[in-house]
Amino acid sequence: MILDLFRLDGKVALVTGATHGIGMAIATALAEAGAKIVVNDISPEALERGKAAYAEKGIEMHAYLFDVTDEKAVEAGVAQIEEEVGPIGILVNNAGIIKRVPMQDMEVKDYRQVIDIDLVGPFIMGKYVGKRMIERREGKIINICSMMSELGRNDVCAYASAKGGLKMLTRNMATEWAKYGIQTNGIGPGYFATSQTAPIRVDGHPFNEFIINRTPAARWGDPEDLGGTAVFLASKASDFVNGHVVYVDGGILATIGKPSNEE
Repeated sequence: MILDLFRLDGKVALVTGATHGIGMAIATALAEAGAKIVVNDISPEALERGKAAYAEKGIEMHAYLFDVTDEKAVEAGVAQIEEEVGPIGILVNNAGIIKRVPMQDMEVKDYRQVIDIDLVGPFIMGKYVGKRMIERREGKIINICSMMSELGRNDVCAYASAKGGLKMLTRNMATEWAKYGIQTNGIGPGYFATSQTAPIRVDGHPFNEFIINRTPAARWGDPEDLGGTAVFLASKASDFVNGHVVYVDGGILATIGKPSNEE
């Protein structure tokens, strides 16, 4: 049956930083398809809050405390997860930060921090999970890219640099590891209704109006809109899909936009 290709029963899915927001929505979808969910974070409090939130959804979340930018901690954390939960069959590199600062005012240390978490972190995670996937000759890696993997925007030079780099890291992972039965792809979310965007989604806010007018679907994305794409890329249904970024953006990248007076 074709729908069986989308089942993830028994698969262990590690979704980094998925204690809330988009990461949690993706992990929830993977769990509903049958996967065991593992989440890491650098904050014990965030992990506890996340565990409680998953429990309310009826999902058991396995929590691990380590930093994706710390190579030794990642190596130890991956080994511990595989020993305690099982072989990691799905890795979602979701952990990330953004700093909104004009380029001319941004401190080099802040630029490097964004690059370290948003780009070097997925490299480190991919390296240590990938080694084990190579041995098993199978695995799914999903890197959470961004609209800024393709487009520039004011005040996000570090984030755009990292997400543009992550698109190319995704392609290179696919190039090197496809022969081992590993598929590496990305998801590029558009503009989503999360707790972080709540202050700018109120009626009358200029950015809210801009996004609704700029998006052909004429709305913000719901985090649940990402679930189907995540399950597809994590499942056998995508076994010959490799090195792509799927943009879940309501059509933004398909259009130049419309005049402000056009309905």
